[in-house]
Amino acid sequence: MSDWLLSMLPHICLGMGGFLVFCAGGFLKERPADLLFGMALAAVFLAGLTVFFFPQGAKNPNKMLDIDAFGAYFYLLLAVITILALLFARQYARHKGFSGDEFYGILLFAALSMFLTAGALHWLAFFLGVEFLSISFYVLIALSTRQPGSSEAALKYFIMGSVAGAFLAFGIAVLYAATGSMVIADSLGPYAVPAQQNLILLGFSLLLVGIGFKLSLVPFHFWTPDVYQGAPAPITAFLSTGAKLCLLAALVRFGTASAEWLWDFITPVLWIIAALTMVWGNIAALTQERLKRLLAYSSMAHMGYLLMALLAIRESGPGPFLFYAAVYGLMDLGVFGSVALLSPVDPETADREDLAAYRGIGFSHPLIGGVLAVSLLSLAGLPPTGGFFGKFVLFRAALSGEFEALAVIGILAAIVSVYVYLKVIVALYFSPRTGGIPVPEPPLPGRAAGIIVMVLLVWMGVFPSPFLEFIGRIAGGF
Repeated sequence: MSDWLLSMLPHICLGMGGFLVFCAGGFLKERPADLLFGMALAAVFLAGLTVFFFPQGAKNPNKMLDIDAFGAYFYLLLAVITILALLFARQYARHKGFSGDEFYGILLFAALSMFLTAGALHWLAFFLGVEFLSISFYVLIALSTRQPGSSEAALKYFIMGSVAGAFLAFGIAVLYAATGSMVIADSLGPYAVPAQQNLILLGFSLLLVGIGFKLSLVPFHFWTPDVYQGAPAPITAFLSTGAKLCLLAALVRFGTASAEWLWDFITPVLWIIAALTMVWGNIAALTQERLKRLLAYSSMAHMGYLLMALLAIRESGPGPFLFYAAVYGLMDLGVFGSVALLSPVDPETADREDLAAYRGIGFSHPLIGGVLAVSLLSLAGLPPTGGFFGKFVLFRAALSGEFEALAVIGILAAIVSVYVYLKVIVALYFSPRTGGIPVPEPPLPGRAAGIIVMVLLVWMGVFPSPFLEFIGRIAGGF
């Protein structure tokens, strides 16, 4: 089998899966939700499984999609995130009235777009992936038509996403005009000659603005709290993890492929953005009394942490970034997935948002309360969770990469964040239950996803060595 076909296998599985889900929804009278859910789950599982068929050390001769160790790692991570998002969303989608083929089919196409973005070696593949991903989320966010705020959130995301897409397209066009190549590594590396410095810097700056919107980096973050609050909780989980991690994977490629003179220009800009994002994300979260808005600012802060790891990647390697990317994906899935499982079944009622509505949940629903608490402890960077060890390797990488001031800013911001997350844990376990919205009984898929997230977060904090060794092998071939 050719390397080109191998590189397309995960994408074929997801694309065919989405097509078959739509066919099943269109031709079967009953539109059985259980069958559609099973088909979506199988498609993602097969897409992740095909990654193991990638030959070691192979390169795609067409320079369109990646099949090396770095690409395979993100394909696997995105497949795991998609499966967990499906498990968390199973009951929620049924209760809110959007568990048909449109939900599962578009979610598979969103996963396909993430794979395209994370594995893109060509500007065309990257742009198609990002835009297809944005279109998928415009629809997913608006699917819960009877839920307050869903349509408004979709409109806000559509407007900001369209603006970001314009910046990306213009940036890629300028880079192509300056270098004459659509291959990412060539246009940022050997073809990026100092004689075309002004055009290349303009193109890369426009590219960073577009990516900054998608990643909620300061000062391009203003859409984030409103969209996270209005979107259905499992869609927010998928948006805050998979949609952002695939773009960060692409940003790593841009950074490592860039010529030295270009990287020297970019570094101070990324330094300032990372510092502002870490600080503002945690400070803004301090005053939030609605959990989804609090988690929106928390997600922004963690983009700053990952951007700091990206800055140190040339000196410390990709290991710290890869470790924290996986931990971040599990943490955010855990918190937003718990919100989905604890939300009311009434399709016209918004998600459980006010912190007061979480009082005593840790005792009345110990499993989901435990998943939420462990995920929050990990976001705070407290032991014995993966977030603690992840922040340790992340700050160590920043210090070894001579970003001491940025590391200090990140540490201080992380200290502030401890109060933010403990505030929610206090509501879960140290505040009396006051009635309010009844909590539905979590289904088996949701409980399974919660247990997987909780076990993995604790395992990555207590026994990180096997995962670090796995990442080390990937980093060695990067």
